[in-house]
Amino acid sequence: MSVLTIGKSVENQSMQKSKIAVTVAVIGPLVVLVVLVIGIAISMQNPPKKQPPLGAGAGETGGANSLGQILGVGAMGAESADSANTARASGEEIPQLVAPESLAQGFVLVVTDSAKRATLDSPMYIAGNLNNWNPGSVDFKLTPQSDMRWRFIFDGPPKLPSGARLEFKMTRGTWDIEELDESLVKVTNRTLPMVDVSKLRSDEKPVIEITVAKWGDQSDGFKVRDAMNPYRAIKAAGTLKRLQVTSGVATAKGAMRDVLVWLPPGYDDARNADRKYPVLYLMDGQNVFEKLPTVPGEWEADETALRLVRDGTIEPLIIVGVPNSGAGRMSEYMPIAALPGVKPEGDGFVAWLSGEVVPRVNSAFRTDIRASRTTIGGSSLGAIISLHAAVKRPDIFGMVLLESLPLTTGGKATWEAYIASITTWPGRVYLGIGESELGNDPALTERNAGYVKAVRDFDAKLAANGVDATRRVLVVEAGAAHTESSWARRFPQALTFLYAASPDSTK
Repeated sequence: MSVLTIGKSVENQSMQKSKIAVTVAVIGPLVVLVVLVIGIAISMQNPPKKQPPLGAGAGETGGANSLGQILGVGAMGAESADSANTARASGEEIPQLVAPESLAQGFVLVVTDSAKRATLDSPMYIAGNLNNWNPGSVDFKLTPQSDMRWRFIFDGPPKLPSGARLEFKMTRGTWDIEELDESLVKVTNRTLPMVDVSKLRSDEKPVIEITVAKWGDQSDGFKVRDAMNPYRAIKAAGTLKRLQVTSGVATAKGAMRDVLVWLPPGYDDARNADRKYPVLYLMDGQNVFEKLPTVPGEWEADETALRLVRDGTIEPLIIVGVPNSGAGRMSEYMPIAALPGVKPEGDGFVAWLSGEVVPRVNSAFRTDIRASRTTIGGSSLGAIISLHAAVKRPDIFGMVLLESLPLTTGGKATWEAYIASITTWPGRVYLGIGESELGNDPALTERNAGYVKAVRDFDAKLAANGVDATRRVLVVEAGAAHTESSWARRFPQALTFLYAASPDSTK
């Protein structure tokens, strides 16, 4: 009896369990489905924040993300780090964008000249905040490649103002020939694109390519300005050569400057192969052999010298025109602080002239390097710096040609003190002055007389210091003004005094 009762209880329990299992099997999937639906609804109402890419989101604040983008490293959140780890795990490269001017190994700039105007005689230059926007700095001249493009190699970070990015334009030596766009409009300052250093070897220089569409010498009206192009063709009497020199002072420091070298007739004759020639260096060399649009005349040095050599009046000589630097002319030609607002850089100019220009001329041409055979000269401030060079470097310049010395400009007492400080005097001196340096207006009579008197006083100073009448000459021209045409008229007298032919000098 009891056994039967127990059997029924087990059977009942088994039946109940079966019912529960059936219920779970039926209801369970429905519960899971409900839970999933609720989860999806919640997630749609509160979606997870999307992780911004490296460098995004900083806006104008330039925060950690912005800095991270520039450096390619830096403040990444946990999710960013996880993403980076995932990318690394999958072998995907992570861009590391940096400014190319920050790279220790430097970079290479390659320029395509679409107009094909750049040549060896008119090369490309970089002008920017790395060189005071100098359009013709020889330190930033590009080199032509065999594929007709041009390149410049930066071997390290360019020297820039603290925190600045490189800004630049391309030129062909002057701002008259700067790059233009397709519409012949000046382009805005260029900047460099960021580079991905993750794709570079540690010492690899990235190559940055740019294209110049057109140049200033393709614009309307350029022919008027073409005379200022340092690579223009110059119509000269006789043989005229260009000789490139580097550096300078003041605003011209690091700039390219071509001196103009006139060679006498017979220089290239085989019979003169061993002959050495005396040299005359003339300041403001732009005005020596041609008339530029910006000045009223020229010295006509080539025509005059050629005529006097051919007729046997003077011996054959070499004439070197040393151009001024334009905007920096007053500073480089001033040895003392005589003009308000003009920083005197005359000592530096003389050092550049004697250390760069003269050695280059001597190495390129057959010059007689003796000081007694070398003259330096100029007009106005060009005469001032010529005098300064002669008294500072008598070992190089033994003779001097001084036209229109402005010894009352800026302060007569200042110039008198300067003249009084001179202890070494040139061996031979030509002085020229016009009686009407400032013009023929009667109101200027007194000032004109002051200029002439100052030069006469200087001539007396020369005599008092042993430069006798055989070694100096003073020419005072009636009615002559402070112009190139006046200096051209007196130039034959200057050449004849300094380089008069002797029986042996013309052989």
